[in-house]
Amino acid sequence: MSDVEERTYRVDLMTRVEGEGRFVLSMKDGQVVDAALSIFEAPRFFEAFLRGRGAEETVDIVARICGICPVAYQVSASRALEQAFGVTLTEPVRALRRLLYCGEWIESHALHVFMLHAPDFLGYPSAVEMAADHRAVVEQGLRLKKAGNAILEQLGGRATHPVSPRIGGFHRAPRKGELAALREQIARGLDECLETVRWAAGLDAPDFTQPYVFVALDDTRYPLESGDRILVSDRDPVSVDDWGETIDEHQVPHSNALQARLPGGVAYLSGPMARLHFHAERLHPVAAEVMREVGLGRSEQNPYRSIVVRAVEMAHAFAEARDILDAYVEPEPPFVKSAPRAGVGFGASEAPRGLLWHRYEVDAEGLIRDARIVPPTSQNQARIEEDLRGLGPTLAAMPHADATHLCEQLIRAYDPCISCATHFLDLRIEEGA
Repeated sequence: MSDVEERTYRVDLMTRVEGEGRFVLSMKDGQVVDAALSIFEAPRFFEAFLRGRGAEETVDIVARICGICPVAYQVSASRALEQAFGVTLTEPVRALRRLLYCGEWIESHALHVFMLHAPDFLGYPSAVEMAADHRAVVEQGLRLKKAGNAILEQLGGRATHPVSPRIGGFHRAPRKGELAALREQIARGLDECLETVRWAAGLDAPDFTQPYVFVALDDTRYPLESGDRILVSDRDPVSVDDWGETIDEHQVPHSNALQARLPGGVAYLSGPMARLHFHAERLHPVAAEVMREVGLGRSEQNPYRSIVVRAVEMAHAFAEARDILDAYVEPEPPFVKSAPRAGVGFGASEAPRGLLWHRYEVDAEGLIRDARIVPPTSQNQARIEEDLRGLGPTLAAMPHADATHLCEQLIRAYDPCISCATHFLDLRIEEGA
C-alpha cells in the first residue's frame, strides 16, 4: 500500500445556477495539485450571430443571452453603440435607464439570496424543500422579486427580455400617473428588504477568507448602468475602452467558456463584494445605515458572506428606485435619435453578478462588423477556481456530505450564470492510496 494519499473531489452537475458545469479538485498528501471549473454547456455564438445585423437589432438580440439579467446586456450594448454613434442621453432618459437597471438588480438579487443561496445556509437541497419549514422566508423572496419584475414590466414592456430599451433610451416612456402603484410596491419592498439584510447577516457563514483583487466599474454614483473607467485593486484605473486589451481572455482546455485574468495571470473578483469595496460611501443612505447596523465592512473577504452584500445592494436598488420614481420626469421624446456612422464603441455596466463589457465595430450603414462580449461569469471563473483551491485543505479533513455542501455553497456564492459565460452540484469523493 502506498503512503501517498490521493483524493479527487468531483462536482459533476451543478444545481441552483443557470447553466451546466462541473468541478474537479485533485489533492495529494493534503495539497491541491489540480483544480478545474469545467463549463460544458455548448457555445452559443452570439458574437457571430451579430455580424451583419443592424445596430438597433443588437439591443434586442443580446438580451437573449440571459433571461435573468437581460437589461445588463441591453444597457452595455446600448452604451457601446451610443459611443460609436456619438449619442449623449438626456437626464430624464438616464434616470429611466437607471430605474430599469434597479429593477433587474432587485429581481436578480432576490432570486439568488432567497431561492439559490439561502437553502445552503439553512440546510435544504432547494427552495421548494425550504418552503416547507420556512414558508415566510420564501414568500418574502417571491414578493421582492415580483417588485423588481414590476419595474421591468412597466418600463420594458415585459419582465423577461424587455422590448422597450433601445439605442438612445426607450421606445416608450411611462406616464407619471402609470407609476403610482409601482411606487407603493417599491416602498413596501424597501421595508421588507431592510429586514432581509438583517436576516442574511444572521446566517451562519463558514469561516473562509481569500486575498481578493477587486474589479468594478467606476461612476459618480454607486455603479449600475454607467461608468467610463474600471477600478482594480492596487493598480491604476483602466478606461472602459482599454479593458479588452488589459485583460487576458483565453481558452482553457477543460472548459467551453473563456477565462479572463489580469496581466501576470492574476485572477480577479467582480460583483457585489468588489462594488462595495470601492463604493461603500456611494450607497444610498438607507442601505448604508442598515449596512452599519449589521456590522458589514466595506472590504468583505469571505465569499460566503456575499449573501449579505447582495442584500445590501438590493436595499440600495429599492431605495434608488423609490427616489427616481418620486422625482420622475417623463422623457420627451423617450430616446435620443442617432444616425449610423462607421466606428468602434465600448460599453460596460454592472450586471448583478459583476462587470459586463461590450465592444462593437460598425460600418457606415450601422451594420455590426465585429462584436466582443465579456460577461461577468467568465471574468470570475478563474477566481472561483482559486477559491476552491484555497478551500482544498479544509475539505481533506471533512466528511463527504460536509465537503459536498461547502463546495456547492462556495460556487453558488458567486451567483454564476454559466450560459452567459459560454460564448446540479453533486460531489463524489474518490479516495485511494
